[in-house]
Amino acid sequence: MSAPIVHGGGITAAAATFGGRPEDWLDLSTGINPCPVALPDIPARAWHRLPDRHLIDEARRAARDHYRSGEILPLPVPGTQSVIQLLPRLVEADRLVGGTDNSVAVTDNRVAVTDNRVAVVSPTYGEYARAFASAGFAVDAVDDIAAIGAGHRLAVVVNPNNPDGLIWPAETLIALHDRMKAADGLLVVDEAFGDTNPALSLASRATQLSNLVIFRSFGKFFGLAGLRLGFAIARSDILARFEDWLGPWAVSGPALSIAASLLRSDVSPIRGRINERCAGLHGVLTGAVLQLSGGTALFTLVADARADDIYTHLCRHHILVRKFDYAPEWLRFGLPPDPAADRRLGEALQRFER
Repeated sequence: MSAPIVHGGGITAAAATFGGRPEDWLDLSTGINPCPVALPDIPARAWHRLPDRHLIDEARRAARDHYRSGEILPLPVPGTQSVIQLLPRLVEADRLVGGTDNSVAVTDNRVAVTDNRVAVVSPTYGEYARAFASAGFAVDAVDDIAAIGAGHRLAVVVNPNNPDGLIWPAETLIALHDRMKAADGLLVVDEAFGDTNPALSLASRATQLSNLVIFRSFGKFFGLAGLRLGFAIARSDILARFEDWLGPWAVSGPALSIAASLLRSDVSPIRGRINERCAGLHGVLTGAVLQLSGGTALFTLVADARADDIYTHLCRHHILVRKFDYAPEWLRFGLPPDPAADRRLGEALQRFER
């Protein structure tokens, strides 16, 4: 079994190391909307009863309309992490690769034909490579879609990418899908940060792309990550497999009720608030003479040779950002929730000794 990946959001551990109460820290380590939307009314029966089919169907219809997935009814899942871990089961592997513990090294930009090989456009969200490696697959970490070939049973592209915000045009992804389909492979496109730029989404074309699987996050955009809710968009037999493997009542009744309401609401004020907060963050970072190297509306990537020192300095001021072991010069800043938090971050950065 491979070691756990360190993600953002570790306020408890940071407070244990640097002091202070977790609730007093400013958490900028995630890409979650820091201004959660107001919860809609949740019927008492959603709490009292197991989630019945009509509640699931209502959430699926709302998701179809929100994501514009046409004839496909997106499948609600208990966070997209739950279905990332199911992806190896979609790929029929003839033999395991690696040692007896099913671990396997991730290669860099090397492609070799094997029945057990997948490609992940990297660097990106680390759980894809970990899920496949733990299942005995050979994982090629490629930095360009052009490096994905017929030897890959499945390819993963996060669009826009986390943590650098790299965007792949729809036509490029469609061409990749067609190559994967010709080789009986699957393309997974993770659109976890797609709600801030819906024009990027392939959801509206999914009915014509039979070997495509799309993952959408609910909690990031609406600021409700603790709800643990996401959606999968794919052809019906793939969604049926996910639903079967997840088991009954995988998503709670309150989560389904909230999704059905919010996905039918006017989300333009949410996008406006996110863009406002993003502009505030950019002002603070440029004011601190930090180099903005990428990102999305929900986070910004900074490249700086002093990244580790900046990270520690901010922790001493009880501000947590995301650092990366594979890119020690990178720091990812999530959105501060309000102008007061902008000022708090700005003042801390100004105290950093250059």
